[in-house]
Amino acid sequence: ALDTAAVLTAAGHEAMLLPRLLPTPVLAYVTRALNTDAGIMVTASHNPPQDNGYKVYLGGRMVDENARGVQIVSPHDTEISARIAAISSISAVDRAKEGWTVLGEDVVDEYVAKVASLVPSPAADNAERRAATSLVLTPLHGVGADTVERVLDRAGFTQLHPVPEQREPDPRFPTVAFPNPEEKGAMDLAVALATKVDADAVIANDPDTDRCAVAAVIDGRWTTLHGDRLGALLGNHLAAGAPSGSRFANSIVSSQILGAIAAAHSLGYAATLTGFKWIAREQHLAFGYEEALGSCVAPDLVRDKDGISTAVLVAEMVSALKAAGLTLADALDDLDRTYGVHLTRQVSARLGDSDEVAALMATLLAAPPDTLGGSPITANDDMNAGIDGLPPTSGLRLKTAAGDRVIVRPSGTDPKIKSYLEVIEPPQEDLKAARASAAERMDRLASDVRSALGI
Repeated sequence: ALDTAAVLTAAGHEAMLLPRLLPTPVLAYVTRALNTDAGIMVTASHNPPQDNGYKVYLGGRMVDENARGVQIVSPHDTEISARIAAISSISAVDRAKEGWTVLGEDVVDEYVAKVASLVPSPAADNAERRAATSLVLTPLHGVGADTVERVLDRAGFTQLHPVPEQREPDPRFPTVAFPNPEEKGAMDLAVALATKVDADAVIANDPDTDRCAVAAVIDGRWTTLHGDRLGALLGNHLAAGAPSGSRFANSIVSSQILGAIAAAHSLGYAATLTGFKWIAREQHLAFGYEEALGSCVAPDLVRDKDGISTAVLVAEMVSALKAAGLTLADALDDLDRTYGVHLTRQVSARLGDSDEVAALMATLLAAPPDTLGGSPITANDDMNAGIDGLPPTSGLRLKTAAGDRVIVRPSGTDPKIKSYLEVIEPPQEDLKAARASAAERMDRLASDVRSALGI
């Protein structure tokens, strides 16, 4: 980050540096709040220790209003890459020794106050229930602990239990194989602490705090909610208060339940290409999410996924449910009774290199399966040609007569092909039977997808 400020200053730009290690959503907020032309975040995010990410937002005079404070897309990403490739020697790049501004804590205080105000201020009708809500928190060795705790405390959630082994920033991520709350084992320490203190929920953030994972007791055991389940809960929570004319959006590989929730509340809905660089560009956006545990619950503040604002809304949901004698498991039951069981799963194939990925995708596009899960294919959509009005992207979407959906696409970071599966059982009172039927269909579907991928 210091190198970035030094290079920008030497190039004649006004550079402003955040005052200390801070979450990515704070940078995304400041980019818009100060009307800067760009915001740059150097972050390990949820990557292995040896990797850094370099995240860029544009604003100010660079892009139109609807794209300000949103992650870059083409042509800006390719133009930046071309500039990087043109550098023959790092030593040839000028770096200033001074001249940039270090911002004060006031920008952090402003963000904290605005995120805490996403829920009503603690008062007689809610202060007691919030104070009685027990939450276990973990930043997974990242930079979010202080900001998350400040926001929750300001909102009246004072019974907070940070995981001590994971609270302080540590670029080695020593207690986890990968600092990604989706990875098996990443939340083991948090769940152990939750069991010990009899917590109402676990809230975990990835190291740069733009994603939020939640665990709750379901069917008698601690369970981490899939991103689609959390997205549906948040969407249902926000739908009643969403302004008329606003829209919900999620990535095309995420569950279709958000569209059903939006329709039930007379809201607009869009399925976008994968990533918040597309979701956050939707006009009149009131809520957006992706299945990989990213949620944008306050687009006016941060036009990207934000694990801190998500955390305060999750805490409020858990608190209100507890006061009514209910849990997140009960809220999920209500969703499934109202909108039907939407079961999603990912099946991935890791290959040797990008050439193998391209070859397998070409084979699937040229000769897709005729049936999946025992049901005939009714739609075979080549996403390279653009579907549903979306820009072209590498992928294949299949739909079956049974209503199942499969989207196959190459990973953007690894030599992998990812398949996103969804089966839907219509609403019915017998949830146990509906979920059992969905699980059986999903097993058949996943088996056929694995065969198609050669795994």
